[in-house]
Amino acid sequence: MNVSRSLTALFATTAFLFTGCGKKDSHAGHDHAAHAGHAHTAPHGGTLIELGDHAYNLEFVRDAATGRLSAYVLDGHAEHFIRIKAASFEVVASGGPEKRVLVFKAAANPATGETAGDTSQFDAQADWLKTTATFDATLASLDIKGTNFSAVPFNFPKGKVGN
Repeated sequence: MNVSRSLTALFATTAFLFTGCGKKDSHAGHDHAAHAGHAHTAPHGGTLIELGDHAYNLEFVRDAATGRLSAYVLDGHAEHFIRIKAASFEVVASGGPEKRVLVFKAAANPATGETAGDTSQFDAQADWLKTTATFDATLASLDIKGTNFSAVPFNFPKGKVGN
């Protein structure tokens, strides 16, 4: 009987030590390379482009009818919108014989209270987007919370090129 109680106490202590107490940040110490199947879902059903080492994401959503391409700034897990101060940013697209510059302008959204200069949404308009569903592109430069991301290649709608 004494041995049984000792073993129970030992197992309980071991379980406590391995599980810890208190909630930990689910991202701290998270090794994304450890599981190749790790993927995030774009909230608008668009194309996610990872920025940095899992720091942020840009989601691109094309509206073929209007020729608009919207970009949303998201956190590293594509779960939360990140408001930034940028008035605009550029993407250089090459889907045909020439390179085309898309200027994404800050978009206000009364439903979320976002305004130009404090928004997570940016929109670019180009007639060629009405008929071009696939193209290679490069994010020229974008500052998010003090970190600059530049010369980031991607394919729309496939996603980021390389690692």
